[in-house]
Amino acid sequence: MAGAVSTPSRAPTLSKDWALALPLAAFFALFFIAPLGLLVSISFQAERQMTGALGLGQYAAFLTDALNLAVLRDTLLVGAKATALCLLFGYPLAWLCTRVSARWQAALIFLVVLPIVTSVVVRTFAWIVILGRNGIVNEAILALGLSAQPLRLLFSETGVVIVLAQVQMPLMVLPLITTLQRIDPNLESASQALGAGAWRTFFKVTLPLSLPGIIAGTILTYTACVTAFVTQSLIGGSRLLYMPMLIFQQAMDLQNWPFAAAVSVIFMASVLLIVAMLVALSRSRAARLYG
Repeated sequence: MAGAVSTPSRAPTLSKDWALALPLAAFFALFFIAPLGLLVSISFQAERQMTGALGLGQYAAFLTDALNLAVLRDTLLVGAKATALCLLFGYPLAWLCTRVSARWQAALIFLVVLPIVTSVVVRTFAWIVILGRNGIVNEAILALGLSAQPLRLLFSETGVVIVLAQVQMPLMVLPLITTLQRIDPNLESASQALGAGAWRTFFKVTLPLSLPGIIAGTILTYTACVTAFVTQSLIGGSRLLYMPMLIFQQAMDLQNWPFAAAVSVIFMASVLLIVAMLVALSRSRAARLYG
């Protein structure tokens, strides 16, 4: 028809978009999917020498050993405790960052991200000095008369949880800041205008709307805590054994690569299962709020 305006086809644009994504996809396949597939294939080797016989013996050896299951449980629990501590202290900090002026907000965010830009080894050795018998924490406790003798904070689960929470705190605070900044202030004002107090407004308006940030921060923090090999090893010492150290011992010290691969797959599956549960919780809560 004369005078009709033809619309350009989107096929060339889509083809160009896929072409731009190919280098990243190739990099991802080469350096993530391929090593992961190799790890899974090694885990099915029935013998330590990897002679070619396949089976589920390595998985059975882990799942039928009470000590190995206890190590897995302790690792998942220490990650949960550190994540809960990050949420307990990180949420008020994130809320404060959204309420102060831009200058103070920049200063607070700088303090929050400071652990990320510091070497994990430097941070951990600093905490060894802080948590030692003659460290700052024990000196303060003794000076205040809270204890008659120094507390055992180093080489204990309490010390591991404290250090993990401090190191991984930015992963909890930053998503919370982003989510809290997106909440319309008029909603809180409307809640208070209708007679709700500050705490009721927080629990009925602010907290539910900030749930996506809580879930995102929890996922990031939890996965970082359970896989923190350096922090768990140096702060926990030889008295505490967690999954990253167990994998390291099996692979490097005992040279039992099939068993180490099977432990890695089980550990990864356990963490992914918890992450999937958190994502499902977030989606169900979002459907309840917006559906």
